[in-house]
Amino acid sequence: GHLSAPLPAVLVHEGARVLDSGAWRSHYQVFRLHPIQEIERSIREDIMTVMKTALTLTRAALLSIPIVGLAGAALASHCVPSEWGPDDEIGAANRITLASVLEAIKLVKTGKVYSLGITIDSKTPAFPPRSMSLQIVQPGQVEGRRPFPNGLTYNDDVWQGWFGIGPQIDGFGHVGHEGVYYNCNKATDFVNISGITKLGMEKLPPIVARGVLLDMAAHFGVKNLEGGQKFTAADVQAAAMNQGVEIREGDVVIFHTGWIEHVLPTDPKTWGSSEPGMAEDVAVYMASKKVIAVGADTWGVDVIPPDKEGRPFQGHITLLVENGIYLLESMDTGPLAADKAYEFLFVLGQAKIRGAVQMIINPVAIR
Repeated sequence: GHLSAPLPAVLVHEGARVLDSGAWRSHYQVFRLHPIQEIERSIREDIMTVMKTALTLTRAALLSIPIVGLAGAALASHCVPSEWGPDDEIGAANRITLASVLEAIKLVKTGKVYSLGITIDSKTPAFPPRSMSLQIVQPGQVEGRRPFPNGLTYNDDVWQGWFGIGPQIDGFGHVGHEGVYYNCNKATDFVNISGITKLGMEKLPPIVARGVLLDMAAHFGVKNLEGGQKFTAADVQAAAMNQGVEIREGDVVIFHTGWIEHVLPTDPKTWGSSEPGMAEDVAVYMASKKVIAVGADTWGVDVIPPDKEGRPFQGHITLLVENGIYLLESMDTGPLAADKAYEFLFVLGQAKIRGAVQMIINPVAIR
């Protein structure tokens, strides 16, 4: 066959050692005495022995070699320091300034408001094993009891569930790479069962910014993209050009694929088991544009099955871990797309639950 790159020296060395040892002679003897099935079995066993040894030596060798010059990827320690310093916990939210907010407010022309969150319940598809349930209780009111002398009665709700269900924002404590999270924070230093002690959702300030909708369904000329269908950075650039919008530093960019509008109501099983979304180069492109957040009307923003085999949710690593850019999932983009509302004021104030890594949200777009 053809090798696209030379074998590691340690692998070549190990192969030569096996040849020098004479192990190959056993295959010759087997060939003379046994049928082809036995030959194949014997060869496979020896090959596996060689490869296991070689891979062990290769891994040890690679761990001792510093890795440099990897653009857009983590270093050998999987650590990309924040451009805002070693103590930074809010990432791209640092791009929100008094001037940027005042500029974004100028986008409001009609006063029309769009709710970007979807309604959720116990049947809403979610990334396994996430779920939710709700109970309504009437404390102190059993058998007709009245808790207050003036006859006031009331209901309370008890919620059991995951914050990562339905419309949500992914914070920097949600996704890491090999146990290392945004701004070189190691999980062993800040992750506890009772909540994270750094990068929690309570640290995120309100997001008020210019919002941009990119209609990828319109770009491909369909009502909705299919599960596993990706769009590339070139597609994103073409869609923006056709819509007459540009992506600027400090923007919140949201992709419309039609996945919520046309698939969730009729086929929730398919909606929750696959999704259209970003190819890996889209996340890199978004990072280069220095946006605040990237979102979509899908449950995970990245295309699933993934763009490249064995690399699921790679965009999460690029955006959250390496660049401090937030992710907005399950956004209801249909009404914006229908109105061709490609620019708007985006406003989000999430619940500030200390130590949470993500949060159910209902951001609003105003135009």
